[in-house]
Amino acid sequence: MRLGINLGYQDWANGLPQAIATAQHAERLGFDSAWTAEAYGTDAVTPLTWLMAHTERIKLGPAIMQMPARTPAMTAMTAATLDGMSAGRFVLGLGLSGPQVVEGWHGQPYGKPLGKTREYVDIVRTILRREGPLEHHGDHYDIPYRGADATGLGKALKMIVHPRRADIPIYLAAIGPKNVELTAEIGDGLLPIFFSPYRFDEAYGSALRAGFEKAGGGKSLESFDVAPTVAVVVGDDAEQLANFIRPMIALYVGGMGARGRNFYNDLACRYGFEAEAKKIQDLYLEGKKQEAAAAVPFELIDEVSLLGPRERIADRIDAWKESGVGTLIVGGGGQAEALEILAELVL
Repeated sequence: MRLGINLGYQDWANGLPQAIATAQHAERLGFDSAWTAEAYGTDAVTPLTWLMAHTERIKLGPAIMQMPARTPAMTAMTAATLDGMSAGRFVLGLGLSGPQVVEGWHGQPYGKPLGKTREYVDIVRTILRREGPLEHHGDHYDIPYRGADATGLGKALKMIVHPRRADIPIYLAAIGPKNVELTAEIGDGLLPIFFSPYRFDEAYGSALRAGFEKAGGGKSLESFDVAPTVAVVVGDDAEQLANFIRPMIALYVGGMGARGRNFYNDLACRYGFEAEAKKIQDLYLEGKKQEAAAAVPFELIDEVSLLGPRERIADRIDAWKESGVGTLIVGGGGQAEALEILAELVL
């Protein structure tokens, strides 16, 4: 099992200098990768350029670049640029995001996420392979554009530069069964959130196997990276430490999506916390965010996190090692002690 660090959302005042220091510390400890994030604030790509300039060996990627924010061609250009400038250290993390952000922020139709993702990844890979001019006419992307309002001047083009790598790894953020299956079929890795190693087979196993079978060629977990972001917080009292994580779980389970269209709420239900998930969502959507956070059960937090003193984390880390996880991406703020303990236990 490899280790990564999720540096989260960045800003230009306090966040980025600390993120650089954390990435450098993780690199010295032998971590394999570092990741940034975006929602509807700072983007994920710009901080990566700073991080790449201040590190030497660690892989860097966005978790995730939102697909509705960029055309597939722009994403391929960005991936090729960052991979070339970092001497082949770039990993491309993609995700569709949810309807609230897709339609409410980017002004794009949410549409059919599975078909859109399949086409998007195919176009990116086609551009990077550079085997000929790009031509793609699907249900979601039409390149060169042939719509009724087209000028007729569009021309199939081939990337001017030669990418350093035509096979830049592509990871997809997914938690729903159909999305996980698609990721296993067309992706190189999976970026799940709130991952429980104790429910790997029931929550992810069948979807992964179905996707591998569709991909053919003997694809399996041996050649595919399950890379969850896991909150890791070190301290004496695990139940007290859970309070640091409760607001984030409440935000996602309660507020990241409308009632009946919240993928994170659905995930909590699949884990067996149906009643708790409903209560969290009801409170959050009523504006009672603190009460929603307080309603997040310790049992759920403890399943998807690593909390407590070194001895407790050491006792629980084997479940992650044995679950099929290829890269454990450390979240929770990049606590230096947490990074050092995990490096000792895993690396």
